[in-house]
Amino acid sequence: MSYTIKSPVSLKASIQLPASKSISNRALILNALSYSPYEIRNLSDCDDTEVMVRALNSNERDFDIKAAGTAMRFLTAFLSKVVGEWTITGTERMKNRPIKILVDALNALGARVEYMEKDGFPPLRIFGSALQGGEISLAGGVSSQYISALLMIAPLMENGLTLHLEGAVISKPYINLTLQLMEQYGVKAEWNGPAIRVRPQEYRPVPFTVESDWSAASYWYAMMALSGNAEIELLGLFKNSLQGDAAGAGLFAQLGVGTVFTDRGVVLKHNGNRTKKLNYNFVNEPDLAQTFVVACALLNIPFRFTGLQSLKIKETDRIEALKTELRKLGYLLTDCNGSILEWNGERCEPQAHPVIATYEDHRMAMAFAPAALVRPEGIEIADPQVVSKSYPHFWEDLQKAGLLVMDNGELTMDN
Repeated sequence: MSYTIKSPVSLKASIQLPASKSISNRALILNALSYSPYEIRNLSDCDDTEVMVRALNSNERDFDIKAAGTAMRFLTAFLSKVVGEWTITGTERMKNRPIKILVDALNALGARVEYMEKDGFPPLRIFGSALQGGEISLAGGVSSQYISALLMIAPLMENGLTLHLEGAVISKPYINLTLQLMEQYGVKAEWNGPAIRVRPQEYRPVPFTVESDWSAASYWYAMMALSGNAEIELLGLFKNSLQGDAAGAGLFAQLGVGTVFTDRGVVLKHNGNRTKKLNYNFVNEPDLAQTFVVACALLNIPFRFTGLQSLKIKETDRIEALKTELRKLGYLLTDCNGSILEWNGERCEPQAHPVIATYEDHRMAMAFAPAALVRPEGIEIADPQVVSKSYPHFWEDLQKAGLLVMDNGELTMDN
């Protein structure tokens, strides 16, 4: 199955963005740890959040979280402190996404987590019990989800947790997001230098509303950058956002897109500025990398992006996927050290009828969709249903904005 997306005469939309998956999944864990009677408002309806909801509301002991990496990390830590015996598994891709760092850390803190198949990877068997806690060290370059998973259960460990982060810390905004949400639920942490300390404390239940997703907003920013005639309003975004990906607004200003904050969200405007080359370290915003790689190439803006080391262990190896799919469109990218991706303007012969593979990765589909605005023949995206992982209504929202979304030549809904 594939969709072909074609450009409208003009792009005009007021879009209610999906709720933040990052905030939703953290809030679900914190809600459970605080035994909250409150239902979280504006909870994301994406796949990753739905598997979390099912697991937390289930009386089962065996969990299949499918392709939800956040759920795998967060639930592994959560279940390790819930008395009982549990198993957790996922898709074949999930069974090849490493989790040894988190498992080793949990076991060092008093947990008992075992591998059911291949050492270092899911599926896992978890024997939940009270955790002793204490002090451990982790490389700062590991996924922030490992760190967040440990931090959220830290106040319920007998001795709390002191986490020493060694070397450069990647994805700091996601760690800060976790700590800020923990504070909203009544738990304070101390982050001094390389050490984060969480003393034994109790969470308190609070009413909570999830803000809209800045990662999802990035695809609309890309469409604005690629469109000469567009009016786009994005609802539910906060100026003082907890999300690290809010930094995308400032970065898109270099690609010609200005941001006007209102009491409803943001209005995008062309600002008349466009850099000749973009250099940026995405270590704090890795989920924006695909959007900017594709947008810069289509805008003919050479780039050098660093800090991409976590992309190789996402839903797919995103560095290789970007190189492969942009080559189909005629762009030759190079990578270095597993953490740098760049384009110096080098082109090749594009495929006559390229179909963008998505590799079971929602962000591949959404990052390439804006290409429809600069390609007269549009862009064909394979396996478009992958967007349900974080933005289930993405294709419907494109159609609301005036783009044509066709399945085998037929419109997917009335325009």
